[in-house]
Amino acid sequence: MSNFDVIVLGGGAAGLLCAIEAGKRGRRVVLLERAEKIGKKILISGGGRCNFTNLHTQPKNFLSENPHFAKSALARYTPADFIALVQKHGISYHEKTLGQLFCDNSATQIITMLESECRYANVKIVVDANVTEVRRDTAFTVSTEATEYRAPALVVATGGISIPKMGATAFGYDLARQFGLNIITPRPALVPLVFHPADRKRYSDLAGVSTEIIASAGKSAFREKMLFTHRGLSGPAILQASSYWKEGEALQIDLAPGRGATQKIREAGTRTAAVAEKALHEFLPNRLAERWLKFHPPKAWTNIALDAFERELHSWSIRPAGTEGYEKAEVTAGGVDTAELSSKTMESRKVPGLFFIGEVVDVTGHLGGFNFQWAWASAAAAGRAL
Repeated sequence: MSNFDVIVLGGGAAGLLCAIEAGKRGRRVVLLERAEKIGKKILISGGGRCNFTNLHTQPKNFLSENPHFAKSALARYTPADFIALVQKHGISYHEKTLGQLFCDNSATQIITMLESECRYANVKIVVDANVTEVRRDTAFTVSTEATEYRAPALVVATGGISIPKMGATAFGYDLARQFGLNIITPRPALVPLVFHPADRKRYSDLAGVSTEIIASAGKSAFREKMLFTHRGLSGPAILQASSYWKEGEALQIDLAPGRGATQKIREAGTRTAAVAEKALHEFLPNRLAERWLKFHPPKAWTNIALDAFERELHSWSIRPAGTEGYEKAEVTAGGVDTAELSSKTMESRKVPGLFFIGEVVDVTGHLGGFNFQWAWASAAAAGRAL
C-alpha cells in the first residue's frame, strides 16, 4: 500500500490542475488515470487545438440546478489565470470568435504543459489504473488491479459519460452514490438533435447546408450557425440550445434574425413564388430557400398571409425526436448535486475529505471553452483547499 496526502481520480483537465495546485502546496499527490494516457479529451478538443478557455466567462454561461453555485470558483480562478500559465510555457494562441481561445499549434501543448507542472509539483501520475474498490474508514483506500493507495483526501475528477469511445464511464456518479450523495439525472448536452421521420424525409438531403439563426429552447436563445445533417440539426446554435432542450418539447428557430423577410415581396409589382424565392435567397442558402417555400408557402399573396409567412420564418417550431446521444455529446449535463458540495472548496458536505470537480458535477458550460474554464476553476478551488 502507498500512502499519500491526496488521491485524485481522473487525469483530465480538472484532475490534472487540481493535482498541480495541491502539489504546489506541499501535498503528496497521486493521480490515477484509467486510460493508457492522460488528457485524452483535451487532445481531441477544439479540432485538436484545444479551446482552453473563453475570455467572456461569466456565471450566466453555465447551467445547473443551482445557477449560483459556480460563481465562487469562477471568480477565484479566471481565464486570465489560465492564460498566464499558458504564456509561462510559451504556448502561442489566438482568439477565434466570441472570446474562444485556441492553441495556434496543437492541444498536445496543453498536455505537455500540465505534465510539466505536475513534475514540478511532485505529482505521481499512474496510468492504466483501473480502480476496483474505494472504501473509507479514518482515510480513503483506493484499490486498483495493481496495488492500493491510501490518503485522507480523495478528489473525484472522472468526468461525465459523453464520448464513451474515449473511455467515459459513470464511475464518478456511482462513487458519489456509494457515499450517499444525490445525483441530478445526467443527460447529453452540446449535442446534435435528431428529426422525426416526417421531418427527416423533408430536410435530410439538405445535409451540409448551414445558415445563421436564433435557436430557442425554454428561456434560452442562441444566435449562431445551424447545420443540417442527414439525421437532424447541428451547428453551434443547435448544440447550445440542446443543453436546455427537454424531450418532447419544440425548438423555436428564427431563420431570418433581424431581417424583414417579406418586405421585397410586398414591394414587388407582381407577388409570385419566384419573387418570394428571390427574396429568401438574400439571407438563406438557395437550397434551403427553395425547400422552405415548398413546405411553408404563403397561403396567399395578401398582406395578412404574408404576415403569417413572416412570423413562421422567425418562429419555425420543430419538435426533435431526440438527441444523437452520449456518443456525439460534447459534455454531460447533470451530475453530482451541487447542494451536496461546498461552492468554495468542492468538498462534500456529508463526507469530509471527499471532493468532486469538473464535469462530474452538475455544472455545464456553453459551447466555446466554458467547460474547460469550469474544469480549471473547480480544480483550483479544491486543490487550494487541500
